[in-house]
Amino acid sequence: MERPNLARRALMEAIGTFALVTAGCGAIITNTTHTGSIGDVGVSLVFGLVIMVMIYAGGHLSGAHYNPSVTIAFTLARHFPIRDALAYISAQLVGATAAALLLLAAWTSRPAHLGATLPSVSNETALAYEIVLTAFLMFVITAVATDTRAVGAAAAIAIGGTVGLDALFGGPITGASMNPARSFGPALASGTWSSFWVYVSGPVIGAAVGVFAYELVRGPKSLIAPAAQSTEGAAVDGDRPVRMPA
Repeated sequence: MERPNLARRALMEAIGTFALVTAGCGAIITNTTHTGSIGDVGVSLVFGLVIMVMIYAGGHLSGAHYNPSVTIAFTLARHFPIRDALAYISAQLVGATAAALLLLAAWTSRPAHLGATLPSVSNETALAYEIVLTAFLMFVITAVATDTRAVGAAAAIAIGGTVGLDALFGGPITGASMNPARSFGPALASGTWSSFWVYVSGPVIGAAVGVFAYELVRGPKSLIAPAAQSTEGAAVDGDRPVRMPA
């Protein structure tokens, strides 16, 4: 099957990130304006579910990164070309911003800062949390997206489940961003830039740690048994999928 061109793949990245911010930050707003009607567990579930369904929707088209830190980590690990990475990151930021502006139009009073990520602890502790949360996520993504021995079609469930898990124990501490675009959109729309650097540096560092940690655990590529299909059914080149469902 022929892959979509870069413009169409970038559009899918924008749509997926738009859905992430609309659903996830929308859940935070709902939980605030309706006095805990969803709860922290419900908000975590929304973030995990929207990632899961959008991976199923777009994994075969763009690889479904929806996260600049994921794109940067794959680029550092030589799983993704730099030219494509620049287009993906730009699209992710545009999608997140469009979603946040939509929420701003609907909620001019800016409840919960439109879902902006704000730490309930010191910046140093928040940074540590964001690094660890994103490292967990990227470790799982790397496993299911680049190793042909991993879970195959269940990749979306594994990744969405990790997002939900991270949000359950990290959400009350930092908001469990793990995603600079997810933090950028609401910060821009609400004018909330406090500690924003944490939500850029933490996920980028954590994703790099996660991708290289899995490369270390996986061992020499020559020891990996060849496989005919990637996690989304795409042909693979060695152990590297042509399309990465992450």
